[in-house]
Amino acid sequence: MTPTRQGSFRLFKFKGIAVHVHWSWFFVAIYSVSIRVPNYASPAWALAEYLALFLVVLLHEFGHALACRQVGGAADQIVLWPLGGVAYVAPPPRPGATLWSITAGPLVNVVLLPVFYGLFYAAGAAGAFEQNPDLFRFLRALIIMDVSLLVFNLLPIYPLDGGQILRSLLWYPLGRARSLLAATGIGFVGGLAIVGLAVWWRSVWIGIMAFYLLANCWQSFQQAKAMRQLEKLPRRPEFKCPVCHASPPVGRYWRCPACGQNFDPFATAAQCPHCQATLDLTPCPDCGNARTQRSWDASIRDA
Repeated sequence: MTPTRQGSFRLFKFKGIAVHVHWSWFFVAIYSVSIRVPNYASPAWALAEYLALFLVVLLHEFGHALACRQVGGAADQIVLWPLGGVAYVAPPPRPGATLWSITAGPLVNVVLLPVFYGLFYAAGAAGAFEQNPDLFRFLRALIIMDVSLLVFNLLPIYPLDGGQILRSLLWYPLGRARSLLAATGIGFVGGLAIVGLAVWWRSVWIGIMAFYLLANCWQSFQQAKAMRQLEKLPRRPEFKCPVCHASPPVGRYWRCPACGQNFDPFATAAQCPHCQATLDLTPCPDCGNARTQRSWDASIRDA
């Protein structure tokens, strides 16, 4: 339920992070600018306001991406679409790393707030608002926009930033799977509340947002249940994932890329018993990272 490069246009690349804009964004941009035009004497300010929104959302997503890289995660794509922006981040499977990767986005909005307030008061002190009332409306809109994005994103509704921050905090006492179950459970309640708000306000746009949140929350809930089942499996303590340090489960949970049969590479020295092909990289069921079988050997890594 999230946008991808498919149907998107690449704008630029910064620090290895490619920024794409989904085609549907342009139609929403035209509509959004048109409803802002009556607020200004000059239509150019309506366009400037929407471009400022574009920039604020983009900076927010770069906050996620750069923070994720800072903790050793992967982040190479940002997609902007009508419902905002999505930074595709894959932080290391640790609560602290995930927490920082998510928190950095709203922190960008916190940093921008005094900047926008400073511009507002500086322009007012210089008497610019008397000469150009549109400037007053524009700077006021920037402040409202930034505060609104900050407050909305911090709602504890998964997968909003607030919901993911809550999940990261719950990860410490509950573990990876149960924290996601708890966060998505709270997310369902919040999503249904937004549905009620959409009905009350008769807002199609809020209804679409609620559907998006609930659909993603449901996907994450299913993922959490699968993770919970995975946690209950017996493990091989003599092996540990070199990335997340989880021991692999006992059983035929890996598929041979050559013949397609399932087998347990930790019982056969990474060699498929069906076709004798060797598994060059063994993926971790817990974090998804693939590494050589030798790097999983706990005795070698701890020596």
